[in-house]
Amino acid sequence: MEQGSTINSLRRESVMVNRARMLISCPDQPGIVAAVSQFLFEYGANIVQSDQYTMDPEGGMFFIRIEFDLTELGRRVDQLRKDFSVVADKFSMDWSLSLASQKKRIAIFVSKEDHALLELLWHWRAGDLNADIAMVISNHPDMQSLVEPFGIPYYHIPVTADTKAEAERRQLEVVGDNVDAIVLARYMQIVSPSFIKHYANRIINIHHSFLPAFVGGKPYAQAHNRGVKIIGATAHYVTDELDGGPIIEQDVQRVSHRDNVEDLKRIGRHIERIVLARAVAWHVEDRIIVHNNKTVVFN
Repeated sequence: MEQGSTINSLRRESVMVNRARMLISCPDQPGIVAAVSQFLFEYGANIVQSDQYTMDPEGGMFFIRIEFDLTELGRRVDQLRKDFSVVADKFSMDWSLSLASQKKRIAIFVSKEDHALLELLWHWRAGDLNADIAMVISNHPDMQSLVEPFGIPYYHIPVTADTKAEAERRQLEVVGDNVDAIVLARYMQIVSPSFIKHYANRIINIHHSFLPAFVGGKPYAQAHNRGVKIIGATAHYVTDELDGGPIIEQDVQRVSHRDNVEDLKRIGRHIERIVLARAVAWHVEDRIIVHNNKTVVFN
């Protein structure tokens, strides 16, 4: 890591040591913000950022993300959680509280395409991805020489139609409960419902945004033949519905008749890299609340 990146990381760590993040969703009603703010004030906390959203003031859902600093947070956080549960019960809150100093651990799954994986590795090495990459798992050996210089463990777990169940058992064994999220960085295998259930709302996938218009093989060729004018990418949480989970981030770029199939693929890879990096960063920074099949993203 370069000196500038190291200095920035040290500064960030010193700031984050007493910082916490709170995510709350509950039925909208008067007094929610006041109750949370008063609770933190009485604890001696200083709110440094607060974002909120209501789906409908008349009976809708209310969402809020709060960052705050609290002296000796590590020593006091357990009691804070216990005391806040009283406020949470009063407003029927679904809530979580995490420490900014405790980096999320992620596992990256990849196949043979390297662009999404490389983007995450670059962000991580530069200190821009505030997470620990615990491991990379692949159904091919191709990415091992790329990953090893980063000092990240690489696991090659082959997957075939006959060995898929055994491969997932091995993946679960390797990943276990040692990661906070799994990123499918162009991992070209369908994940089973039982695997998804184990990491509900913690598996992030990236794909082109032609779906469902151009399904099946060679989507960029199909798009080129139809003369599309916009292509893009979608990052979403994985659910049992193939590519139908809650969307985290999307982006697009205009193309024209001058772009051939290879041009479309190149542009598509660029968009996928950016979109996936954003989605992963927002997840590890506790900026996302999932409600039904939608997300509220405080970015």
